[in-house]
Amino acid sequence: MINPNENICGLKREDFQTMVQGKKTDLYILRNCNGCEVAVTNYGGSIAAMMMPDKDGNMGDVIHGFDNIQDMLKGHQPFLSTLVGRFGNRIKEGRYTLNGKEYQLALNDGPNHLHGGPTGYHARVWDALQMSDQRLALNYVSAYGEEGFSGEVHLTVEYTLTDDNEFVIEYLATTNKKTIINLTHHAFFALAGVANPTPDVLDLECQINADFYLPIDSVSIPTGEILKVEGTPFDFRSPKKIGQDIEADNEQLRNGQGYDHNYVLNKREVGELSFAARLKEPHSGRTLEMYTTEPGVQLYTDNFGDGFCGYHGATFPRRSAVCLEAQHFPDSPNRPYFPSVVLNPGERYKQKTIYKFGVEK
Repeated sequence: MINPNENICGLKREDFQTMVQGKKTDLYILRNCNGCEVAVTNYGGSIAAMMMPDKDGNMGDVIHGFDNIQDMLKGHQPFLSTLVGRFGNRIKEGRYTLNGKEYQLALNDGPNHLHGGPTGYHARVWDALQMSDQRLALNYVSAYGEEGFSGEVHLTVEYTLTDDNEFVIEYLATTNKKTIINLTHHAFFALAGVANPTPDVLDLECQINADFYLPIDSVSIPTGEILKVEGTPFDFRSPKKIGQDIEADNEQLRNGQGYDHNYVLNKREVGELSFAARLKEPHSGRTLEMYTTEPGVQLYTDNFGDGFCGYHGATFPRRSAVCLEAQHFPDSPNRPYFPSVVLNPGERYKQKTIYKFGVEK
């Protein structure tokens, strides 16, 4: 098994070791035969570093992260490259009804509930088991009533770094009482490589396999419409630069302060593992392909980064990352015609998402 202190990302295990909620936090290193690395802490399942080659074979960190647990605990950027749940994205006014009972969740994003609340899965210490140099399992029991949600939920999330430079995330959950669930990972990808400052993503080429997207209101809640991307700044069916239309005179872009919208992925059947999106960074030559079983993906262009400091003194200004969050749709509990997020006892929530890295000269 890999010694966490023997890595190319330069992270120190002791910098991630402390006690939180009576449980020990630690650092885990995944490494494949190509020398690529993913550094993970069991606090929130957060990715601290992700080392991938550029077109010249030089390794660089391609994700926003912190290099110690204390900066993570400060909560300045609580969802930075973490697991998210019990419900990823937003729920209008934090309210939903299940079995005739209304639930009220924390309001941690203006008038809305976001990403499971202030003490959601991103802020929990998961039990970690490193099964090999390339596989890590994270387990957590989400108590009944935690952050206002019904049901005790048992969760397992597995991270795998394959020899094809794929970072694979597999999710499994069960509940003892009817509940809602929508898990995702909030990875902030910076394919040019993090730096001081980290370059913006406006030259990044983006393709999304979606004919439709969900427009949002002024507080980022879906309006309920499902609109065609055709003829709008949201059309990424063919590759185009993120910066091409991001400053267009468009109400939706103003509402999101950039791209912060759910895309309805083109699927032949529910739950199939299929192509969702592709990114290409023209200077480094790095590429990223995304495949998922989920019906949607949230494109977020890091519209609220403020230049804060992270990994090895790297700084993260506004729009210096892209997030591709595999998910069910925002506010789904209040939109019965959206794909269901209800999990019943005896059922298993399953999801698989693959981020495949490559280079193109």
